[in-house]
Amino acid sequence: MAGTVHIIGGGLAGLSAAVRLVDRGAKVVVHEANAQAGGRCRSYHDPFIGMMIDNGNHLLLSGNRDALAFLHAIGGEAHMTGPAEAVFPFADLKSSARWALNLGNSRLPWWILKPDSRVPNTRVGDYLRLGRLLRAGPNETVSDRIRCEGVLYDNLVRPLLIAALNIEPKQGSAALAGAIVRETLLAGGTACRPLIARDGLSEAFVTPALAHLREKGADMRLERQLRRVVFENDRASALDFGDETIALDTNDRVISAVPPWSVRTLLPDVTVPTKFRPILNAHFKADPPPGMPPMIGVVNATVEWLFAFPGRLSVTISDAGTLTDLPREELAAKIWGEVAALAGLDGTPLPPWQIVRERRATFEATPEEDAKRPGPVTPWRNLFLAGDWTATNLPATIEGAIRSGHRAAELVTQANA
Repeated sequence: MAGTVHIIGGGLAGLSAAVRLVDRGAKVVVHEANAQAGGRCRSYHDPFIGMMIDNGNHLLLSGNRDALAFLHAIGGEAHMTGPAEAVFPFADLKSSARWALNLGNSRLPWWILKPDSRVPNTRVGDYLRLGRLLRAGPNETVSDRIRCEGVLYDNLVRPLLIAALNIEPKQGSAALAGAIVRETLLAGGTACRPLIARDGLSEAFVTPALAHLREKGADMRLERQLRRVVFENDRASALDFGDETIALDTNDRVISAVPPWSVRTLLPDVTVPTKFRPILNAHFKADPPPGMPPMIGVVNATVEWLFAFPGRLSVTISDAGTLTDLPREELAAKIWGEVAALAGLDGTPLPPWQIVRERRATFEATPEEDAKRPGPVTPWRNLFLAGDWTATNLPATIEGAIRSGHRAAELVTQANA
């Protein structure tokens, strides 16, 4: 492949594009503004709890084809773990009820026919009504298409959609919700087996990707903040990094894989989402009790998902706008009270903890903001876009980020053909 591909941004979208391109023989340079790659999907050593933690708890599913292809390409598969079947334990903190959603191992959703596999006190017809989301128009919200109440909604649909959309589902895009339902609940158990990065996100996604890129001769440049893109007619002609300006040759290509707020500065002619929602993660240095599931969905609580790692219990709370301004100590005590009750650790004092608040974790997954997501092609013939906020037909997820990187790499390949 002739020329150099400059990838701006070393998150999963940029790394996945880089890996796909070097595997096809391209010369690649990745420019990352921060001192480490990975973006929102990375691990770091936290001094307050004295151990490695992830900056966010992320879950893959066995049907996330692009994410799994990326892991396979870089050799990160060995760091993912999960049950042999698509089983999701749930707990109701208010009633103390426990149950498990069991999607089995079929390619079709036969599980909805089995009362023991479904949410308790639900019927087949309840699930069939979710099909209304599959026919949603671009301007419709979830509440326009389905009834946002009832046993199934409260105990499965809302937890699933708020985790995927990072917004109260009633307000969320029905089209994006339909894409999630299509690729999860309706895809059968073979597509829904949960996979967790056992040794941390960096060990699974970032460290092996960087090693793969080095082995293939790619150039990874950290702490490289792009200041300006210079344009001539219908192409990007130079990249200005402040202390250096790189002139782009005729066969050079650029993939911008930076957040949308950076794109607004670098590429003001490109329409991007402008509203965002926060995610809160809490980490506690505590040993999970023997036999505790690696992940529990929680209803009627502040906690939404509880993850059990060796020596650590971690929590994810989506659309956490009401919590982001609470005092950290108050928040940690509140969350730990729920975690202790769920894990059978009642009475255990608050252990060392850390709260990680991402105020702009994802774009706001409403129909209005979804309509602002640009595709990968720009007005400039040698510049392409990638990122979970671009028009991937998915919400802002790991799968969406990597899928966007792969798509941008395909376009670069075609442009050089």
